[in-house]
Amino acid sequence: MTPAVPTELLADRLRRAGEVAAEQGVDLLLITPGTDLRYLIGAGGESHERLTCLVVPAAGHRAPPAIVVPRLEAPGYDGLPLADLGVDVVTWTDGEDPYLLVSDLAGGPTRIAVADTMPAVHVFGVRDALPDVTQRLAGPVIRELRMRKDAAEVAQLRDAGAAIDRVHARMAEFLKPGRTEAAIGADIAAAIVEEGHSSAAFVIVGSGPNGASPHHDVSDRVVERGDVVVIDIGGPLPGGYYSDSTRTYAVGTAPSAEIAGTYAVLQDAQERSVAAVKPGVTAEEVDAAAREPITAAGFGEKFVHRTGHGIGLDVHEDPYIVGGNSLPLEPGMAFSVEPGIYVDGVWGARIEDIVVVTEGGCERLNARPRDLVVLD
Repeated sequence: MTPAVPTELLADRLRRAGEVAAEQGVDLLLITPGTDLRYLIGAGGESHERLTCLVVPAAGHRAPPAIVVPRLEAPGYDGLPLADLGVDVVTWTDGEDPYLLVSDLAGGPTRIAVADTMPAVHVFGVRDALPDVTQRLAGPVIRELRMRKDAAEVAQLRDAGAAIDRVHARMAEFLKPGRTEAAIGADIAAAIVEEGHSSAAFVIVGSGPNGASPHHDVSDRVVERGDVVVIDIGGPLPGGYYSDSTRTYAVGTAPSAEIAGTYAVLQDAQERSVAAVKPGVTAEEVDAAAREPITAAGFGEKFVHRTGHGIGLDVHEDPYIVGGNSLPLEPGMAFSVEPGIYVDGVWGARIEDIVVVTEGGCERLNARPRDLVVLD
């Protein structure tokens, strides 16, 4: 098992996690398998009834960093640079109480933070082993790190953006009149893997009226000549970082003047929103930059979701580009910009790019045309 990032970067992440925990008044982070674990040590593992738990002490706390892992699964962690990271490996066998092992390693904490995705069975097990300790979620600590992508993460996201662009470039192979959404979706899913992803995490083929449902999947509906079709696709690269890109296509014929005019409003809104992205601008201001022109054109009630979501080891993570989020943007933050207009029962459209905040603005990670492309 080879970590996706260099050992020195993993060491820096663990160090910073401890510092942020101390700043937030937490003595100990308990991280079970998932993307937070992958971020911190280079492998995510799997969570089930047997406890695996990374113990990360806050800066200045006396507990040692360690990972508690079932003995039968310990070989799966042999390829990680845990010794170089200063992380002890503590194994346990069936019949032992792993929560007491965590308690023994905890170093007398008063406040611990558990991974947001820790299964309830483990949350309760830790609570019983440390009954006098206050528990809270580790999300506010870890998101302070994960929101700001380092150079290695940005490189992976850039590769993911290029890979999903290659799939969109092939859309004429798949999106044809007379084919069902499901058949088109199956071909797109295969192409996502062919173009470098480890899997297709999601494929939305929203044709005609189905395009008005932002989270439509695929169906047996047959795509007709003249349909407008929303294609929202993405997946992880082998290193774990996700792509996510949406383009809207017209099949067989150019769209009506009414549809073309509405789409022009959407395209302008997406451009304005991307142009608003720079350090110091808040997430809600980027959302407003997309929402205002759509509302001014009379389509405000047809833009029914936030403008964007963060992306990285999870396809949806902080920061969220939505009204009410006053978080100032900082270099390294990566998120989607994806306004949409949806006419119930008739058609819909969405344009989505991933952007990364830079020192002077932002870098778009998707480069395919944003026009309403007509596929013959």
